[in-house]
Amino acid sequence: MADYSYVTGIYNITPTPFYADGALDLASLKPLVDFNVDKGVNGMTILGVLGETSKVLEEERDSIIEGVLEANDGRISICVGTSHDDSTEGCLIRSKRAQELGADAVMVAPPKPMKADQEVIRRHYLTLADALTIPIVVQDHPTSTGVTMHVETIARIAEEAPICNFLKLEDEPSPTKVSQVRKACPSMIIFGGLGGMMFLEELRHGADGTMTGFAFPEILVEIHRKWVAGDVDGATEVFYRYCPLIRFENQKGINLALRKEIYYRRGVLSSPAPRKPYMPVDEETMADLDDLLTRLALV
Repeated sequence: MADYSYVTGIYNITPTPFYADGALDLASLKPLVDFNVDKGVNGMTILGVLGETSKVLEEERDSIIEGVLEANDGRISICVGTSHDDSTEGCLIRSKRAQELGADAVMVAPPKPMKADQEVIRRHYLTLADALTIPIVVQDHPTSTGVTMHVETIARIAEEAPICNFLKLEDEPSPTKVSQVRKACPSMIIFGGLGGMMFLEELRHGADGTMTGFAFPEILVEIHRKWVAGDVDGATEVFYRYCPLIRFENQKGINLALRKEIYYRRGVLSSPAPRKPYMPVDEETMADLDDLLTRLALV
């Protein structure tokens, strides 16, 4: 079996750069990749929810994937979100194309029509596994998909298709489900998510890392490195210090705009604007962000 050990640790789900007028900003892909490499992450996940995948046109996907892979030049692992809201066939086409272009892994959530039909969910992932040779990160995020994946289903998929032995777990409460999946499938590589809000607890319950869009990925890298090294107190101290920012940045409705604003301030993006429609951040909330970054000495 191929060595997929690179699919672990800290994967930063990155935003898709757009200009203020909504046009795709391919020029910002290089600084975006360089930023992630510099911050020490294990990999990047592009075209996820934070990557505004639902607003990216189908004909733009290749340009984004190719631009990121070229800028990366093999330095870190690149995972591509290839979920399709409506069909297995659409997901299969996207996934095969990402593999053809050189992606190291794909991230796939179950299509929304599947709802709670566990057998249909199973067949969806096994169909993908039969057609791919790169890891498939199973995304368990009921909030965005409306699909609940049972622990038994997740474990069975991994058992039948080892390239699906990777899970991005965002079913709340996530630490509890991490424990349940770890017990059902001891070898599974489990990533947390949810903006990193429960990262410490997810590690305590057996997670291997996190795959999320927090705009200070180096903080997550530091927590993970300390944890893996056995410095539990050190990891806990770092997490507790920055937890207010993790919480603030992940506010429902404006988390995307807040994160892109931070990336813009850090010199990574040429514009902080998401692609329309989006909920803008009001001036008072921006002032709250300024205060928080100042108090944490992150400006």
